[in-house]
Amino acid sequence: MTVTPSDISTTEADLELAADAATDLDNAIAEEVPAADDSDSRPTNRDLDGVGFSLDEFAALLSKYDYNFKPGDVVNGTVFALESKGAMIDIGAKTAAFMPMQEVSINRVEGLADVMQPGEIREFFIMSEENEDGQLSLSIRRIEYQRAWERVRQLQKEDATIYSEVFATNRGGALVRVEGLRGFIPGSHISTRKPKEELVADFLPLKFLEVDEERNRLVLSHRRALVERKMNRLEVGEVVLGTVRGIKPYGAFIDIGGVSGLLHISEISHEHIETPHTVLNVNDQMKVMIIDLDAERGRISLSTKALEPEPGDMLTDPQKVFDRAEEMAARYKQMLMEQAEDHEPMGVTLD
Repeated sequence: MTVTPSDISTTEADLELAADAATDLDNAIAEEVPAADDSDSRPTNRDLDGVGFSLDEFAALLSKYDYNFKPGDVVNGTVFALESKGAMIDIGAKTAAFMPMQEVSINRVEGLADVMQPGEIREFFIMSEENEDGQLSLSIRRIEYQRAWERVRQLQKEDATIYSEVFATNRGGALVRVEGLRGFIPGSHISTRKPKEELVADFLPLKFLEVDEERNRLVLSHRRALVERKMNRLEVGEVVLGTVRGIKPYGAFIDIGGVSGLLHISEISHEHIETPHTVLNVNDQMKVMIIDLDAERGRISLSTKALEPEPGDMLTDPQKVFDRAEEMAARYKQMLMEQAEDHEPMGVTLD
């Protein structure tokens, strides 16, 4: 191709026109795009009038998602991974939280899958601050522990009778679980003919003796529960058949249908007695009368003195006392009724 001078001049003219157009376009763009450090380019409240919410509302929305987790907080979380040593939990923090295996429950469990599944949403207790990786440690056991003590305190307040399985025994007594907490039954509060070691796996009725979260003490009584249940069917002045189970210098313990009552030395006879051993023997069967029922302390007080037809009969002819026990008990009840009537306030009549 042959280029003529006229062609060259035309091309140069076109290039000059194109350059001028590009300069004009750059100037136009420069006018429309603000500089990055230009204060006039920052939006104002007036600029946001049409966006649907104010800057204050936008700040409040951001603060809603600005989590500030603290130890002791209880938060909702989603289980998303079960591992051999624990579970990974999404609680909305910048890093997934971790719950160690030992914190999964207040009760003994074989594996995490026994108590939770991926995708499950539940409450978690925050145990500590974030570690160097920004990860929080969580617990379910702490929540269950707190709620267990709350429940136990409520049961004690209601003076409830509970049933619990003995899972171990030791020299001092027996161990049970109540709402997942370990409770102790002192040997003196176990009322059964079984050897203590054979109580494992037995379910026992129990009453609360001590509930102390600060000292981590939960003490229960089998004897009190039995006495209360028996008391519901007993009344003062009633004659019952019992068996002597133990003799002490101050009196004898009488088994009356599975619960123990005390026949104090002063209630054996109207005559003075040096020691109960002179009148009673272990395994003796005898009739006794109930003279007091103390449900709060779990005590039953008994008497044979009130059944004596003549003072001293328990020393000279105990069989006579037992043969006439019901008759003497009826007299005793009548005496109580008369005493109650004598102590009633006099009625006031108005003219």
